[in-house]
Amino acid sequence: MRFIDLAATSAAVAATSGRRAKVDLLAATLRALGPDEIVPGAAYLAGELRQRQTGVGYASLRDRPSPAESPTLTVAQVDAAIEAIAAVAGAGSQARRRGLLDALLAAATLDEQRLLVGLFSGELRQGAQAGLLADAVARAAEVPAGTVRRALLLAGDLKLVAHAALTGGAAALDRFALQVGRPLAPMLAQSAASVEAALAATGAPAVVDNKLDGIRIQVHRSGADVAVFTRSLDEITGRVPAVVAAVRALPARQLVLDGEAILLDAAGRPRPFQETASRAAIRGARRAAAGTAGAEAAGGGLTPYFFDLLHLDGADLLDAPGRDRWAALAATAPADLLVGRVTVETVEQASAAFSAALDAGQEGIVVKSPEAPYDAGRRGAAWVKVKPRHTLDLVVLAVEWGSGRRRGWLSNLHLGARDPATGGFVMLGKTFKGLTDELLRWQTERFQELAVERGDWLVRVRPEQVVEIAFDGVQTSTRYPGGMALRFARVLRYRDDKSAAEADTIDAVRALHAGRAG
Repeated sequence: MRFIDLAATSAAVAATSGRRAKVDLLAATLRALGPDEIVPGAAYLAGELRQRQTGVGYASLRDRPSPAESPTLTVAQVDAAIEAIAAVAGAGSQARRRGLLDALLAAATLDEQRLLVGLFSGELRQGAQAGLLADAVARAAEVPAGTVRRALLLAGDLKLVAHAALTGGAAALDRFALQVGRPLAPMLAQSAASVEAALAATGAPAVVDNKLDGIRIQVHRSGADVAVFTRSLDEITGRVPAVVAAVRALPARQLVLDGEAILLDAAGRPRPFQETASRAAIRGARRAAAGTAGAEAAGGGLTPYFFDLLHLDGADLLDAPGRDRWAALAATAPADLLVGRVTVETVEQASAAFSAALDAGQEGIVVKSPEAPYDAGRRGAAWVKVKPRHTLDLVVLAVEWGSGRRRGWLSNLHLGARDPATGGFVMLGKTFKGLTDELLRWQTERFQELAVERGDWLVRVRPEQVVEIAFDGVQTSTRYPGGMALRFARVLRYRDDKSAAEADTIDAVRALHAGRAG
């Protein structure tokens, strides 16, 4: 398949709002892929690369060669080129990698370059989530959607499931089974704005788990062999010796456990997420602040807490109701390895559990239906998370032009906090989340009025417009000059009633980062 055709599908999916239309577009492209193109092609349609790490950073993507006039690349050629880039190592690797990257980009047309930049940066937003792609695979292979989802649940890798479905049909999908040692896609939780809304979604009685701000871990044990995987199914066994030792000590021969690993301070309270991620050397996590210098080797100080049991001594528990899985877990693991959990019947009881979790330094709660099976890889109403919401009034410093469905609109906002010491503003990150079409139209006009520097990619503006931003926390970041970044920032509303002089300060953000403000 020509890579330009896949790029056209990606752009069309991003510009399409209807689910059925998206599935039709994706299915047609999946059906046209050659057998050796299905794995990379499915990855590209999902907005990711088959190769998990390539060594290509933002700086390499900023200054790109001029695009090709006409398309010549195939999906297979692009995959081979990226594989070569990912394989570069040793002395002089940076220059060799840059040469290979420039050669690939120079052979790509402008539309192909846009797709490649989105894939390399991990910032491709085309609306093709895993559930949507699973339905597209089912349609392309003419097999039941439930069969594809079940295979995805057990394989944990949509690329492999797509290849099996498109080359072997339902029979190939039926061969996927839970295999101890092979990770499967974790069950996910929806978000709710309040405890009341969460309990309404799950029904009562419900179970309320503490939501830890750690790294999701799935631990497989067969005899003395233990393997630990992250939420993205990367193996980190060698980086978390304490987790391995804890699971190896449990009274069972075969186990598949779902939980979190977290770094605690001397008082037993959780440390910031980035310190946990740094200990486990999670891909994409930046090293924590200097305060952690001299700590144990990576992963050594992480404590595991488990909240689900998916397999026990030859018996799969995926389809069992939660209450049965959790009873088996409680009978297998000691209480000090279990996530804090209470059963509630009323909003008042759930609210008390929420307050207790926050008082203990946890991120929030997850409200769970005790009757639901483990619906791996899906974000259903059986698990609903509730976290406190922080907000700040920040100033827009620059805006990026959108791509895909947002092409022609100013979209991604660069956010800054006021610095009383200098009279300037300190950038804390970017967001394009929470923007409706109406807001996109408005801000495109507004920021062109405030523009002081215009480019094909970025428009810098006078720091005058205040915007209210919701976010989940503040993390250490070396990408921005303030040394901090907002986690999961999204736009709530523009504050035309506030001037930039009334925006929140960098000192307020530092207080949140240090845990001194709620």
